[in-house]
Amino acid sequence: MTSLSIFTTMTNPEERNDPWKEALSCYEDFADEVVVTGKDWPKEFEWDTIGKTFQEGYDLSTKDWVIRMDLDYFFHNKDIDKLHNKLIKYKDCPALSFPQYQIFTPDRYQIKTRICLAFNKKKFPQIKLNGGGDLTLATLNGELIDPTKVPNIGLPIYQYESSFRTKEMIAEDRARFARAWFRYFGEYGDRGGETPEEAYNAWFKMIEERYAKHTFKIKEEQHPKYIVNRLKGIKKNQFAYNAFGLMSSTKRPLKNYIKGYREKYLNPLIYKAANI
Repeated sequence: MTSLSIFTTMTNPEERNDPWKEALSCYEDFADEVVVTGKDWPKEFEWDTIGKTFQEGYDLSTKDWVIRMDLDYFFHNKDIDKLHNKLIKYKDCPALSFPQYQIFTPDRYQIKTRICLAFNKKKFPQIKLNGGGDLTLATLNGELIDPTKVPNIGLPIYQYESSFRTKEMIAEDRARFARAWFRYFGEYGDRGGETPEEAYNAWFKMIEERYAKHTFKIKEEQHPKYIVNRLKGIKKNQFAYNAFGLMSSTKRPLKNYIKGYREKYLNPLIYKAANI
């Protein structure tokens, strides 16, 4: 047998329209222990606060395996036994990766990436969450853990990014993060600028590009049970209602369908052939 901690971060979740009750219900079904950090996160924060808060959650987790979940990440309820069987199977591996289903509207998704979220704390306690360009990715002995070089266990993470937030909420939040990025790195990059309008416009441009890649359809009953009722109650002014108009205006070229199917069906076979 092996034990599991799941940790997450939340600050003023009701004010931010985070699906926090639904998320915690999911984590409690899967884990022996659920850890929450970030309750005192300041409005104007330093960028490295993110990684430090993640690290705090990891350090407070006491079980054999530790999984980091953002508050909009969900496992499917049908995968509980599968997940625990994978943790046992790969008991000597430092980490495991998952396909991430990015969902903007409840009817479709794309596999955004393969993300490394499960860490073998029992055998690799030296893992830190301090790597990558945003200083939050997992490292082992100072080296970034490559999600394509650890077992990809094929159980999806369902991500409901900004689903229940209004334009105003998103604009304010993106501006906060843009300012924090600028204070730490000295430039705004693709985050637009310090004002809500600049940050929102940059975010929406990114969303527009990504939504065109959401080529896989999903039915209401195929979502994790924890989030279904929340999705049914989406309001017209919330992002997931129609992605602020993108649901009716987005065109998806054939190449996006080809890339999507390759990522979902072909790449896992390549990883398996490489003994990952």
